[in-house]
Amino acid sequence: MAEEAKTIEHVGAPEHHPEPANFGFMGAPQWIALAMLAVFAVMLWKRVPALIGQALDQKIAGIRAELDEAEQLRKDAEALKAEYEAKAAAADAERATMIERARHEADAIVAQAEADTAALIERRTRMAEDKIAAAERHALDEVRARAASAAAAAAARLIAERHGPEADKAMVDRAIEKLA
Repeated sequence: MAEEAKTIEHVGAPEHHPEPANFGFMGAPQWIALAMLAVFAVMLWKRVPALIGQALDQKIAGIRAELDEAEQLRKDAEALKAEYEAKAAAADAERATMIERARHEADAIVAQAEADTAALIERRTRMAEDKIAAAERHALDEVRARAASAAAAAAARLIAERHGPEADKAMVDRAIEKLA
């Protein structure tokens, strides 16, 4: 049991070992720092920061060119939008003008149709009145002609009844006396 207690005591506490060192003063962290300084010295000697700066400048110039191109495209799009808005406004104005012109033409056509209708009605009324007047004249002429025929027939009948050859002779003799 005593041995078990010693073993348990050792397990709980870590052992302390000295760190290995080269030249007596350089351990692992110092070698890592020296290697990093050597890498930075080689990078500076080969001008790596200048190359990185040039690459970044080229990237910045590319991005600026893309931004300028995007700005130009935006301006072109705005100009195109303004042009289409102007065309749309002009089309709306033209549409309104065409509608107004069509309304005026329709009003003029309606007024002309009303005037033509009134003239046609007047002309047909006049024609009907003329036909009626002509029919009246024709009827009057026919009535006069029938009356004249009837009067002539009645006169002929009366003359035939009242006048015989002797009455005619007396009438002729009187007419001759008046002439002489």
